[in-house]
Parts: sequence; C-alpha cells; structure tokens
Amino acid sequence: MKKVIIFGPGPQFKGGIANYTSSLAKALSKLGAEVHIVSWTQQYPSIIPRDFIDHSSQKNFLEGTPVKVHYITNYNNPVSWEKTIKVIKELKPDIVVFQWAISVQGLPMGYIAKRLKKDNNCEIIFDLHVVAQKERSIIDNLFLRYALSKPHTFIVHSLKTFEELKEIFPKQKFILCDQVPREDFKKLINSKLKQVIKLYHPVYDMFTPNMNVDREKIRKELKLRKYVFLFFGFIRKYKGLHNVIRAFAKLAQERDDVSLLIVGESFWHTLDDKKLSTKIKKSVFGFLKKLLTKETEDESNYRPLDLIDELGIRDKVVVVNKYVPNEEVHKYFQVADCNVLFYEVATPSGVESLAYNFKLPTIATAVGHFPETIKHGYNGYLAKPNDIDSMYQTMKDFLNNPIPRGRIEEQAKKLSWENYAKAILNEQNI
Repeated sequence: MKKVIIFGPGPQFKGGIANYTSSLAKALSKLGAEVHIVSWTQQYPSIIPRDFIDHSSQKNFLEGTPVKVHYITNYNNPVSWEKTIKVIKELKPDIVVFQWAISVQGLPMGYIAKRLKKDNNCEIIFDLHVVAQKERSIIDNLFLRYALSKPHTFIVHSLKTFEELKEIFPKQKFILCDQVPREDFKKLINSKLKQVIKLYHPVYDMFTPNMNVDREKIRKELKLRKYVFLFFGFIRKYKGLHNVIRAFAKLAQERDDVSLLIVGESFWHTLDDKKLSTKIKKSVFGFLKKLLTKETEDESNYRPLDLIDELGIRDKVVVVNKYVPNEEVHKYFQVADCNVLFYEVATPSGVESLAYNFKLPTIATAVGHFPETIKHGYNGYLAKPNDIDSMYQTMKDFLNNPIPRGRIEEQAKKLSWENYAKAILNEQNI
C-alpha cells in the first residue's frame, strides 16, 4: 500500500482547490492508498481582506472515507511550517502532492518541499492548476521561481500550462508524459530531468444531479425564462463576467425568452466594510497592490454586476451573489441550459468540470485549455477572446443548434478521477 500526502486546502475552505483536494484524496483512497491531507489553517498573508473559510456548507465530502485531514500550516507562522515538515516526515509518505494555484504561497510551499526533498525518499509532485498568476508582481515572480524549482515531478492540466512552465525555466529539461506507468522519479534525479504528467482536470464527482429536483418549480421561483445561460463561481475579473453580461445584453435585445443566471460570491467583497479591521486591511492591502502590481491588474474594485442596470437588462438577469453551500450547487446547474465561461485568460476550469457532471454544455472563449477540451459545434462552442460580437454570436449558435447532452457525457467519461489517481500512483492496474 502506497502512502500519499496531499498538501492543500482541506474541506473547511471555500473554492475549487479545496473541492479538488478532497476529490483527489477520495480517488487515491479508493485505489488502496493510505491518504492524508495536510492542510493550511490560513492560506494567505493575514492582511488580505477576504474570508476564505466555508461557513455555509454542512456536508463534508470526506465523511465516511479513511482519509485523514491535518490542519497545521499557517502562512503567517513559520513555526507551523516546521511542524508541517515534522508531521509529514513522521508519516513517511511515498508521494507528496502539492496543490499549486497561486504564487504568493510559494515561500512556505517551496520551503516545505525543499526540506522534504532533502531529507525524505519520497516523490515531490506539484499539481499545477496555474503557473503564472493573472495578477503578476515582482514578489510573485520570485516566489514562483523559488517554489517551482523544488519538485521532482509536475502535473499540468493543459499544454498551455506546460508551455508556461518551460518559459519560466528555459534551461530546465522536461519530459512530457501522458502514459502510465511513467518513469520512476529516482531514475531522473541524476539526469537532472523533470517529468511533466499531462492530465486533464477530472470531472467532479462530489456534485451530482438530484433526481428529486423540480426543475420547473425552481425556474419559476427564480423567475427564469425558457433558455437559461449560467455563470457560476467566484466573480473575478479574469473570468470575464463583464464579457458575459455585455454579450447577453445584445442577445436580450433580440429575444424575450432568455435569462442569465449569475451565481457566485464577489471575490473581494466578503468582509463587513463597516468594521475597522476590514478598513485597515483594505487600506494596507490596497497600498501594497499599487506598489507591487500594475494599476490595470488591480481587481479589488471590479464590480461587473453594475452593468446589469447600466445595460437595462435587470428583468432578464437573476443574481445569487453569495457563496453557495455544497448542498445547493446542483440546483443551479440543473435549471440551466448552458454553462458560460467567457474568460479573459484560462487555466483548467473547475466550473467546466462541474458542468460535465450535469451533462451541461459549455460555451467559452478560445483561451487557455478550452480549445483542448471543447470541440466547437460538437460538445460546446468557442468564441473569440475580447470580442463581444463573437461571444454574442456563440450564444445565438447555442440556441439555434443546441448541443446533445450525450456528447457531454461522452467527454466526461474521459476525465475520470480513477485515471488521474493511477497516474499519480504510477500504477496501471491496482
């Protein structure tokens, strides 16, 4: 039995990476591995003005599994980094999989990975949800290079991510592998080669359709029209909700049978603005952002929902502007006809993966990995990035030529957690 540690946010945290960590842990456990999640207690510098804990969900996706979760690592407390190293060493893992999604975490993650690599005979894997940040700063670049120089092996979810990795380390030699079994990491150490495993983001199995849902009843409660376009997830600038709203506004001028359903929490607006602590955090954080990032990349004042009234489409748009508990996620996908991802830039999308589980077609911009997973006109539609007319036309194309749900199911079968877990364990038949 192999022992695997996943370093990343445990199930008490919000967001796709926490859900991903839990799903991966379950998949590895089902294949017979002993699995531990070593989690953050605080993921980011305490000055960041945002609440990252999931206070809404009641369901623990790891309940009933043998997976153990250890909440240890506080970003702001280096003593906890040492404790993290100690706990992992005592567990004596064969593999440690770090969940990499943001450069600011590079200092503690790089430090922990470096120590484990030096003192333990285990494979260090960085599972790259992204390489470079959407908002880049000098510190981001330093942390990025520091942390990503440490692992033996990388996992990428798209060829674009692999190309970004090569750009960061132009002198490093990589082996791209999408086969199981792959090379043992010990054979590559002396050769100075690093292995990169290409695996598409699997389909989430934790969110499933509820057969008891009365679809038409929920549609009436939400005042939705015949055809429903869904934007789901954290509201962040790179996800292009402003694009979605502008494209939908053009469509809404022509048709009275369409609705846009926006479901998600505004990423930078989760704290009580009246509290002194929030005011202080926002002031200091805003100063640091201006100091370290380009003004055009600061999304703290990103408010795309204001466009709804500006464009006069309030009667055709339904907004659920909050973090949705795990127990309620299914109903929004079940009442929708189409998932909309008009991103400005993209790394593998958890929302795309989630939509597959509901056989929900996706329309997206042709950025990042989307051209790899979405075949235009077959299992979805692709629009030109930064082109509202093209996005509007894609919405029309979907209405005029709907995507059969069976094609979505066909794609979902290729994206299993079992295959993903086997690649990490490096075992074809378990």
